[in-house]
Amino acid sequence: MKKIILLAIAFVAFSISSCKKDFVCECTTTYTSSSGNVTTDTDDNVTYRDVKKGEAKSLCQKSTYVSVSPSGGTSTTVSDCKLK
Repeated sequence: MKKIILLAIAFVAFSISSCKKDFVCECTTTYTSSSGNVTTDTDDNVTYRDVKKGEAKSLCQKSTYVSVSPSGGTSTTVSDCKLK
């Protein structure tokens, strides 16, 4: 009986501790201007602390932004992110 109780306590402790972790979101960002200049930055890492994996995945997503300057030129920023 004591073994079953100890095993149950160990299982509960393990399941609680493994729910939330730290996750690193690694992004490669590409900037493209209307003149055709392309710049790539691979140093965009974000650490999400004490979150569940599903929550970290939703925070770490691919995003695309298009900016229009007053002179009519556009620039596009694409961040391709992966959870590590």
